[in-house]
Amino acid sequence: MTEDPQRNFRSVYYEKVGFRGVEEKKSLEILLKDDRLDIEKLCTFSQRFPLPSMYRTLVWKVLLGILPPHHESHTFVMKYRREQYKDVHHALQVIRFVSESTPQVEVFLRIYQLESGKLPRNPSFPLEPEDEVFLAIAKAMEEMVEDSIDCYWLVSSFVNLFNNKYKDALPQLPKYLEQALSLEDSRLLTHLKSCSAMSQLPYNLWFRKCFAGGLPESSLQRVWDKVISGSCKILVFVAVEILLTFKMKLMVLNSAEKIAQFLENVPQDHTDAIVSKAIELWHKHCGTPAHSV
Repeated sequence: MTEDPQRNFRSVYYEKVGFRGVEEKKSLEILLKDDRLDIEKLCTFSQRFPLPSMYRTLVWKVLLGILPPHHESHTFVMKYRREQYKDVHHALQVIRFVSESTPQVEVFLRIYQLESGKLPRNPSFPLEPEDEVFLAIAKAMEEMVEDSIDCYWLVSSFVNLFNNKYKDALPQLPKYLEQALSLEDSRLLTHLKSCSAMSQLPYNLWFRKCFAGGLPESSLQRVWDKVISGSCKILVFVAVEILLTFKMKLMVLNSAEKIAQFLENVPQDHTDAIVSKAIELWHKHCGTPAHSV
């Protein structure tokens, strides 16, 4: 099959004038016009390209199973989900677990706990580590999604994705990180090992919280596009690229504590470039499969 020179010219032109995603956006719009959305194709698109912001919430809701593939069912299903949210929210108000002054992300947590049978006996009980993870993801999602009920379903489904589909893969990510770093920069890996820092890296922030609280919204969305569409390994390559980007700083730090402290709060001004390089690195190591963990 010969390439269309007209199309190639347009692609080069669009990229030069700053409209790199124009044709990708058109391709997604075609996919979204289907009466029955093709989950496989949406996953493949999301793995290859960043989702346009105007369609991100819809695509995430479909890929996470919040909405079914059939367009005609979307209104009915979301109406049901809104009623379900309001019913559980009201029940929590009745038993005084939440009030009008409760922060939205804490409301999300209590609804999720009640729905999953994990509501503590008393609201004053200390939070579990998994609750802290939920709140971090909820705070990040709240910045991305305006509608609070959409936001809740996205957060709960995202957390369930990690607790179910990625449950077995998550403990392996630190090992994959070490393997990838050995290929990209063995000298940096040797330094981190000599400082006993490999076991002290902020894996909870990187892999459990999925960089929520560690990357700004614009960067985080592009990472979550890949996670939601089927790859938690992208998290490894974001971590690798952070290490490579700040190599000079890390090489002069000589304690695991200082290294971990720095990586918990990396400067935010180059994160878009870091994520772009991480996606390139991920494609180099893993290709662009539709469903890869």
